[in-house]
Amino acid sequence: MMRMIELKPIRVFLAVVDHQSFSAAADAMKLAPASVTRIVAQLEKDLGTQLLVRTTRQVGLTTSGAEVAARFRPIVETFDGVIGDIVQARKPEQGRLRITAPVSFGLQVMPDVLAGFRLAYPRVSLDIQFTDTLVDVIAETCDLAIRVSGPPLDQSTIWRKLCEVPRRAVASPDLLARIGPLKEPGDLSTEYLLSYSATNEAELWELSQAGRKSSRRAGGHVITNNGDLLYALVRQGEGIAVLPDFITQSGLRTGEVVEVMPNWHVPSLWLTLAYPPYTKLPPLVGLFAEYFEGFILDRPDLKST
Repeated sequence: MMRMIELKPIRVFLAVVDHQSFSAAADAMKLAPASVTRIVAQLEKDLGTQLLVRTTRQVGLTTSGAEVAARFRPIVETFDGVIGDIVQARKPEQGRLRITAPVSFGLQVMPDVLAGFRLAYPRVSLDIQFTDTLVDVIAETCDLAIRVSGPPLDQSTIWRKLCEVPRRAVASPDLLARIGPLKEPGDLSTEYLLSYSATNEAELWELSQAGRKSSRRAGGHVITNNGDLLYALVRQGEGIAVLPDFITQSGLRTGEVVEVMPNWHVPSLWLTLAYPPYTKLPPLVGLFAEYFEGFILDRPDLKST
C-alpha cells in the first residue's frame, strides 16, 4: 500500500524545482542540504517514479516530475491561501496595506484618516502613494484606491461609492472686479477658464439651472491634473476653475475666493473605493474600507447632503 503523501515533502520538492538547486532550496527552507535530498528521495520512492534529473550544474524535471509539480502547486497555494485567510480573519489588524489617493484629497483629508487609523490599528503598516492619475489598481498592484472622479467606467475593478463630492466654480474677488459680473454661462470668457484634465484636452464644464443646461469648454492655456495648482492660480487671480469643496471651502469662508454664478449647478464628483477583482475582499482591506467610510460619514463638509 502506498504511503500517504504529506504536504512537507511536496513543499520541499517544489522549492527544489523553483530554485533548480537542492542547496538553494535548503537555504530557502532553512533545512540541511542532506535533509532536502533525503526528503525528495523518499517522495520519489512513495510515488514510485523519478521526479528530478540531477547533474553537476543544475536540477531538471522528469516528465513525471513536471506533472507532479503542475498538479500539486495549485493545491499547496490553495492550502496556504486558506490558512492565510483564517489567520487574517482572526487578526485583521496586522499586515501591510497599499493605498493610492488623489494628491489634493490626500493632502487635505488623509492625514486625519491615517492618524486615526494608525491609533486604532498600530500593527498595520501603510504604504500610501498620492497620484492624480486614475491608476489601474491591477497593474499598480495596490490593495485599494481612493478615487475622486466621475462615475467609474472601468469594468475590471470592484468599486464602492461612498458619497458625492460637491464642486463649484471659484475665482478671486480681484479677478471678478476686473472682468465684471458673471451671471450666465455665456458670460464666461474661455481665456479665464482654467482646465482640470488628465489629458491634453481642455475641460468641458457642464452647468445646469432649474432645468436649463449649458456647456462651456474651458481654456487650453492652463491644463493640469492637480487641483492644488489650479486653486493657487485662482487665488492669484489667474482665472476661474471648477474645484471640489474640500479644496476651496477654507478660501470661501475667508473670502479669499468667491463662487462664480452660484445659481448654476456643477455636477458633483464621486468619492469611491476601487479594488482589484478579489473573489473575496481581504480582511485588512475590508477593515480600512469600513474605517474610511465611517470617517467620511462623520465629515459632512466633505460630501453632498
